[in-house]
Amino acid sequence: MLKVVVAIALLLAVTLCKKIPGIGGKINIALLLTGAVTMLLGGFFNPADWVYAFVDGLNRMGWIMALSIAGALFAEISVRIGTMDTIIGAMTAKFSHRPRILVFCILFALLISGSLLGDAIAASTVIGMLTIGILVSMNLSFEKIAAIIVMGAATGSIMPPMTQALALSSTLVNTDPDPVITIGYVTVGCVFVVVAIYSMLFLVKKENVAGANGMVQIKHMDKPAGEILKQNWKSLIPVCFLILVVLLRTVNIPGLSVDLGPTILKSITFLTVGGEVVSLYDWLAGITILNGLTNGIVLSIFCAIAITFFFKEVRQNAGVIFKEGLSKVSTTLILQVCCSFMLGSFYYAGSIDAVSQFTQNLDPNVLKIGGAAAMLLMGMLTGSQSTTQNVVFSFFGPSLLAAGVTPVFAAVAGAHLAAGGQGMPPADLTTFVVCGMIGSMYSRKVDPVKAMLYCMPMSISLAIVGMVFLYI
Repeated sequence: MLKVVVAIALLLAVTLCKKIPGIGGKINIALLLTGAVTMLLGGFFNPADWVYAFVDGLNRMGWIMALSIAGALFAEISVRIGTMDTIIGAMTAKFSHRPRILVFCILFALLISGSLLGDAIAASTVIGMLTIGILVSMNLSFEKIAAIIVMGAATGSIMPPMTQALALSSTLVNTDPDPVITIGYVTVGCVFVVVAIYSMLFLVKKENVAGANGMVQIKHMDKPAGEILKQNWKSLIPVCFLILVVLLRTVNIPGLSVDLGPTILKSITFLTVGGEVVSLYDWLAGITILNGLTNGIVLSIFCAIAITFFFKEVRQNAGVIFKEGLSKVSTTLILQVCCSFMLGSFYYAGSIDAVSQFTQNLDPNVLKIGGAAAMLLMGMLTGSQSTTQNVVFSFFGPSLLAAGVTPVFAAVAGAHLAAGGQGMPPADLTTFVVCGMIGSMYSRKVDPVKAMLYCMPMSISLAIVGMVFLYI
């Protein structure tokens, strides 16, 4: 556990202490240095081990990088065809002088989309992207904008009915998910209230009215919201199509549910070996790093991009759009490559296993506190709620039952602790995606660790709920 604590402390120190000569405040260096220290403390000095860890990290982050590229291209297209102008104009017309109400509406929209999609990254990509422009126009810092989007989407992802976290926890302790989900409506609702109050009071000021930032030109702001939508509805077609595609792959609708992107790739024959036919999907899925292109959300965005070619502005400027989109996301991709080395080092050097063993070796008297700490640490290191539950809660949950915790309360606790750990620094995947989208849209460097720190009230609230249910 020492190497885990030292690595996290080092990352936070380099990121937050800008006075450190040469490296202070530089997130890329902080990520690389954390990975290097993790490998050294793990006793790995052979360069081949470092290369293997790096490739493994790239493979784990491959779909995140693919998502950043797809999101950047779709964002660039959305600007070209006027989608952003329509969304920003309509929201400004409705709430231009009430910034806190506007932010609450954005958070609530993200909560609803997250609860329907069951995935924070999907919600922040599909819905969050539409709100970036209006938040930038309010003169908020890019890190605060990322935090608002992440908190809304992440809270929504655990909110029933499409709640992967509560469902998985219920399965791991072998209990009926219905009462767990019923409790989830109340607990997640309380967390959302905390997030909303915190965002409106501490992230947004009265002077952050829409249009305060001159770098964002708000079109149509002299018209009513209804008129703006009526005149520019065609620009919303690609976004609406993307929302529909994501819903069809995540919500079970008999006879209609389909994962469109993978279905299309599986129907395309890439090569034939002997008598065996290999589809384009299977070929990509078998290639290290490139397998990120087979992710359902990534393919959903590419399907939406294909629809945009019905627009003349996209067909005539496809080359420029591709070039501009990639140039804007290049800084983010470099950041994600650095994060890949850190993440790969965590896995290769045994930091993940160390957290798991820490929980298994606990004295029964400190099981609850130690297990909760292990779940939070695992979430911090992997940036994934589902990984935390599968790795730690798979044995922590049954241990809680043996200690006298009811299955329903244990499931509620496990879901909230995993979600809380996921949002904490240094590896929250949702924050990396959102920071990448913002950076690509405005060609600015967005510090993901700083954004994660802004999200701490949400993470702490989720952790507190989990701890309460361990002791009820």
